[in-house]
Amino acid sequence: MTAAPLAVRGVQQRPLKPVDEVATLLLAMGKPAAGRLLKYFDEDEIKLITRAAVKLGPVSPETIDGLVDAFVAEFSQGANLLGTVTEVEKLLTGLLPPDQIADILAEVRGTSTKMSVWERASGVSETVLASYLVKEHPQTAALILSKIKPAAAAKVMSHLPQPLRNSLMRRMLAFKPIVADTLRTIEKIINDDLMVNFTRNAGADTHAKIADIINKMEREHMDDVLTNLSESRPKSAEILKGLLFTFEDIVKLSPRARTALFDAVPNDRLVLALKGTPTEFRDTVLGALSARVRRMIENELNSGDPAQARDVLEARRTITDLALDMAGRGEIEINPESEDDALIR
Repeated sequence: MTAAPLAVRGVQQRPLKPVDEVATLLLAMGKPAAGRLLKYFDEDEIKLITRAAVKLGPVSPETIDGLVDAFVAEFSQGANLLGTVTEVEKLLTGLLPPDQIADILAEVRGTSTKMSVWERASGVSETVLASYLVKEHPQTAALILSKIKPAAAAKVMSHLPQPLRNSLMRRMLAFKPIVADTLRTIEKIINDDLMVNFTRNAGADTHAKIADIINKMEREHMDDVLTNLSESRPKSAEILKGLLFTFEDIVKLSPRARTALFDAVPNDRLVLALKGTPTEFRDTVLGALSARVRRMIENELNSGDPAQARDVLEARRTITDLALDMAGRGEIEINPESEDDALIR
């Protein structure tokens, strides 16, 4: 129906905007009639109408009469209509789920119970968030860390390379007030990039934890578990295989990543780990060492001194664990997609 021009007689009130008119009509209709209409609004529209209704204040019968002639008979002799939170809550009760009503009214009051994007980001696994931050501009990463809960930020910091960690701390200390529009834009990006994919990230993190357990198993046990998973949960088994990293996979690292890894491995540990390895594998590893260290390792290996099998396996496991730890801190990539992606950060 078409609303008549507004003509307020006897009651001083601000001009009604279109959304105010909608709120007035819905309040005037009462729950049954309004309920049939509200079903056609989406949540954002309901929020706009709710805000307008709460701020509406007194509306004279004459104004309502001006909005819709069909309501003249019902309201012309009645009292002024008063839009309040209570009246809106009564109107919405039974038409929308209780939690949705609570969220809408809380937001209107300015005390929304919904977690902000920063609160939700604080609940993301520190390894997932650290992996996200190392790919972001340092200024953006610093802002995110300054907004999430301090305990969560501390955990994330422990997974970042030391140079980046120190740089982010300096940036956080130098922050100046951020324009509200800029902050909202960043919040939207964080929500779209990280929080919208939280379920996927959580799933990936679960597989990563399981892969970490399997990585620390004996080789025969590892093979047995993967064989069993391939039969019962083939999709999960494929994901896990892509996350696993064994001593034999070291040759798949980029040259720069191998150099970074073996710079942190004691020479005696590397000698033990290389005992019994194929020539091609050994040459690939030695190629990541400096000429002096390579000569020392080769001399040790050529001496032919035997070693206990358990000591050799332990040395290999230590190097594998170190590679996984470095990858977790973003210092190397154990599954680079290309040579350019395998740079040490």
